[in-house]
Amino acid sequence: MAAPPSASLRTNHRLSFLSSKPKHRPPLSFLHLKSQPFNSSLHLNLRSKTHHLNAISSDLDISLLNPHCPSLKSRLSSGETLYGIFLLSFSPTLAEIAGLAGYDYVVVDMEHGPGGISEALQCLRVLASIHTPVILRVPEVSAAWTKKALDLGPQGIMFPNIESVSAAEMAVSYCRFPPRGVRGTAHTIVRASGYGLDDAYVSRCEEELLIMCQVETTTGIKEIEAIAAVEGVNVIQTGPLDLSASMGYLWDPGHKKVREMLKEAERRVLDVKEEGRSVYLGGFAMPKDPPEMLKQRGYHMVSGAIDVAMFRQAAVEDVKRFRSAGKNAAEEGEEKEDGYYSE
Repeated sequence: MAAPPSASLRTNHRLSFLSSKPKHRPPLSFLHLKSQPFNSSLHLNLRSKTHHLNAISSDLDISLLNPHCPSLKSRLSSGETLYGIFLLSFSPTLAEIAGLAGYDYVVVDMEHGPGGISEALQCLRVLASIHTPVILRVPEVSAAWTKKALDLGPQGIMFPNIESVSAAEMAVSYCRFPPRGVRGTAHTIVRASGYGLDDAYVSRCEEELLIMCQVETTTGIKEIEAIAAVEGVNVIQTGPLDLSASMGYLWDPGHKKVREMLKEAERRVLDVKEEGRSVYLGGFAMPKDPPEMLKQRGYHMVSGAIDVAMFRQAAVEDVKRFRSAGKNAAEEGEEKEDGYYSE
């Protein structure tokens, strides 16, 4: 099997995409509609006659509204190990930088980040423009949060703190329309379907969606094989920080007992995978457990960084470097004549 493209190649591809001309143009019917001045009677007439709207939507290239990203599920099934970043700042600028840098996916974190649906939407729009898949982590396992998140059109959804088979089954049901689930439907108007212009959305959305369940407590790990075997669950995401807290080691996530339980959980998920079930292992890198180690242990999805943590580290080091340089210069009592840029 050919090796997956490097981050630099993916970045170059995305940068070249930004400067290239679009391969497709909207059909004449859509261009004609856009060129007309707003007329309430015209638009009301279009709404009242659904066959007119269907004629437009069947011709429209939906990728113009939401450019298609390679399916995370298809990349996992082909054997790729995917590398992602968590976005807690909800900054569209940082989201754009992450996509251009070459991350395989970005997790917009509504569980611990300060933003909600409106803020997440801005990040999805930016990342769609550079073909970077988005996974939304919801604050809780609920029908309301799941519905609002999926209506934005992410490629994946992550549910926190799954501790039982029933909780996993409930999470899956929130992602599916009746009769297979209980997801509320507004597919004729939401962003996920191109605001109703994508006629094929309903027929493919459940197949393309990546459903991730976080198992991050001792209670959940006791049931991890059964959770991994739930139909519709695609990824089991471990959570070392919450696991350490549930074991009584809140301030010591690197404790030997925590590491042992985490590796036991990893092994059990990978055993389920070996049995032929389509479930993958995802996890977070830690200071003493870097992304390369997770990849070596068989993880299929590795989250190696958090945007606010990266900025915090860079900022602290920058301040330390400045203060240290000032102190050293004062102790030496002289200035060094350094070249300025290219001089």
